Amino acid sequence: MEQPHGTEQGNQNLVCKLSKAIYGFKQAPRAWYSKLKQVLQQLGFQFSEADNSLFFRRTNTSYIIILVYVDDILITGNNDKEISNLVHLLDVSFSLKDLGLVHHFLGIEVTHSKSGMHLYQQQYAKDLLKRVHMSSAKGSITPMVSSPNLSKVVGDSIADGTLYRSVIGGLQYITIIRPDIVYSVNKLSQFMQNPLDSHWKALKRVLRYLAATSNFGLNFTKSSTLQITGYSDSDWATDLDDRKSITGFCVYLGDNLVSWCSKKPATVSRSSTEAEYRSLSHYATEVIWIRNLLTELHVPIVRTTVIWTDNIGAKALASNPFFHSRIKHVELDVHFIREKVNDGILTIQHVPSIDQTADALTKPLSKQSFTRFRSRFNVVPTPSPGFD
Repeated sequence: MEQPHGTEQGNQNLVCKLSKAIYGFKQAPRAWYSKLKQVLQQLGFQFSEADNSLFFRRTNTSYIIILVYVDDILITGNNDKEISNLVHLLDVSFSLKDLGLVHHFLGIEVTHSKSGMHLYQQQYAKDLLKRVHMSSAKGSITPMVSSPNLSKVVGDSIADGTLYRSVIGGLQYITIIRPDIVYSVNKLSQFMQNPLDSHWKALKRVLRYLAATSNFGLNFTKSSTLQITGYSDSDWATDLDDRKSITGFCVYLGDNLVSWCSKKPATVSRSSTEAEYRSLSHYATEVIWIRNLLTELHVPIVRTTVIWTDNIGAKALASNPFFHSRIKHVELDVHFIREKVNDGILTIQHVPSIDQTADALTKPLSKQSFTRFRSRFNVVPTPSPGFD
């Protein structure tokens, strides 16, 4: 018997059931999207305010979620009969091509098992490597050397800046399921306007790493909890050109990594505490969006979200107003973190730097540290067919 709606165990059961089968379909051209929305509304579906590509319907006996992206549709739910009825009703109005249990979606390959699913882009990666004649390139253990010292002014111009920008674009698409290369791609993206030979050399190392790990992907498995946790970090003033920091965060839903980011803020931080606190702000914004989305999908999160940071000053700042006077120059909107802490939505905890998973999103690491954090991201080789 399913647990009452709203309890943690009940939510876990719901997610486990939804993850058992995700079916793929092709719909009519984009011009029919507005009609699709009308039809779904007539069938009792609600439209997500947090993500307008999601539609969902919950009844006493079933729960169905639909993801629509241009002419691709994913449907999942806890009642196969209800899904079949929905597909039949949609097929009356649209020309649907039933692709069965999803194995490919927007260039992402999917492998299923009893414990969950594995997402990877092996073919896409191979096509990208082939385009730059690096299909047989010698693999690299990490995507970037630990001390790159890249700058906009160190190096000579390259002959084909268009190719550099094209490769960066391809790599950016791969980062949607490869958090292990997010920092490197983000860093190299900052030189697209005028790429130099030093940047091209660094880019080729990322490609050699991709050649060695083209079969790697992101694992999603059944989890014993739906608690949201994660790590927030910042590498203070490390950009050689403007001394801005690099911030990063990773968000977990249970044991699964569901969101990550590596970026350079628009402003310069005047202390490491300020840089770390700004990173917490970015993380908090993402977490609140995820919490709102899950609540909207009737999967309420009943526990406080834990954020791990290795900066004691940022942790204290989030909960102690005494420290606010030390960074009056920080914009007021950053201080919404403390409001969320007081409301019981967030809690900030300290983690030693050696265990700061978000380090891999803010700086290049040694082989040992990089591979350890990569496994924490759940980025692993694609299992052989029929894995459990």
